Amino acid sequence: MEQALAASQLSGSGIIVAIKNAQVRTVVALPDITTSAGLLWPLSRDEDLRLIRVCKEDEGISICSALSYCDHRAIMSMQQTGLFDSLNAVRGIAVEYKHPVCMLVGLLGKEPGVPTEQSKKYSVRVVEPVLRAMEVDHLVIETDADIPKITAAINRAYEVSRPVVILFGTRVRP
Repeated sequence: MEQALAASQLSGSGIIVAIKNAQVRTVVALPDITTSAGLLWPLSRDEDLRLIRVCKEDEGISICSALSYCDHRAIMSMQQTGLFDSLNAVRGIAVEYKHPVCMLVGLLGKEPGVPTEQSKKYSVRVVEPVLRAMEVDHLVIETDADIPKITAAINRAYEVSRPVVILFGTRVRP
């Protein structure tokens, strides 16, 4: 049972390495239950990364956009409910103005191993269709084997100056 639980979780330390490999130096975040213990708290102690805590997700989108405009790579970390709350900012700032806003999004309530569009949870099930409709690149990360895709996705967002959403389909462990 413990082995199955560990297999359904992601390594926060591996994610932090992937973020750093993409030359990200700032993380803008709101706490979310999917990533807080394994990613957000370790990030807050990492001397190589600056953590900016915000009250609203759309504030974070604006901060990440402004930093990208100044050639400074940043990531916004939140859960899917916050992504939905900030979609107008994503549309107006990241999509229409073509800014490489990179978002790490914890999928609260997603069942490990179940494709997002087959989830029993509505807010998980509609994430990818909404992102496709908005023409926002996205990918789902569920295992440690997926972690290298994070660096590539961030680098691509900056190369083409477009937003990307990296969805975490399972809990992040330290």
